[in-house]
Amino acid sequence: MALKGNLRDFSFIQLLNLINLAKKSGTLIIDAPEQSARLAFRNGRLAFAIIGNEEIGLVDVLYQTQKITRGQYNAIRQRVTNMNDKEFGLRLINANYLSQQDILASLQTHYTGIVKNMFAWVDGFFRFEKGIPPPGDKILLRINLENLIIEGVRQIREWEHLQDEIPSLDMALKFTERPKGNLRDLSLNAEEWKVISYINPKNTIKQISKAVSLNDLDIRRIVFSLLQAGLIEVVHPDGKPAFSRPVATSLPQTTPEERKSLINRLIARIRSI
Repeated sequence: MALKGNLRDFSFIQLLNLINLAKKSGTLIIDAPEQSARLAFRNGRLAFAIIGNEEIGLVDVLYQTQKITRGQYNAIRQRVTNMNDKEFGLRLINANYLSQQDILASLQTHYTGIVKNMFAWVDGFFRFEKGIPPPGDKILLRINLENLIIEGVRQIREWEHLQDEIPSLDMALKFTERPKGNLRDLSLNAEEWKVISYINPKNTIKQISKAVSLNDLDIRRIVFSLLQAGLIEVVHPDGKPAFSRPVATSLPQTTPEERKSLINRLIARIRSI
């Protein structure tokens, strides 16, 4: 009988721990409200992972992990249409194009990245099927779960803390009129700049997260860091009560007329450098 249930009752971390301790072999299938995933295990170790319905091949993984350039990616895509990952990987190794370690390291980064993304999943149906083996045409790994489980526990604690600090993504953000700290020391990464470009009382945090393709955990991380820096504050969406459902499909970005605060002028100046 297959192990099955809901992540609200049996968390993803608990599932990984069970698979690890029992050294289970099979495939874990999870259908969450907005996403799905399939993870294959052999003797309690992660062998393969895929999120969503799109099949991502080895060439895509190598490009995502910066083992090949965009030009190489386009050229390879045209030549390997009828070749599976095992055949393609072997050809790369035989041609001394990449080493076996390069390929395995890229796949491990990709598979563990999928698992880490799933730590924030708290709802969805799951089932573990012993009779479903890993895909035969994919390169399979043997990734220990212990470190992933430890990282997952830490992330859950962070998630709980961020939920306390930012309980609702249906609130909006605006820049503070008098930012705290030394603005000359302001340093933001690319994702923070993307979020800042949509900060506007008309946009909910949830809408911003969708516009910049961030999950709930990552958008909370960025919002919390900007709050701690004293750059922004949480407000009710313009003309809407708290917790209202967003209806806009495209987000209005900050207009020149709205960039009157000191922090907005600073951001505009830094961008122009």
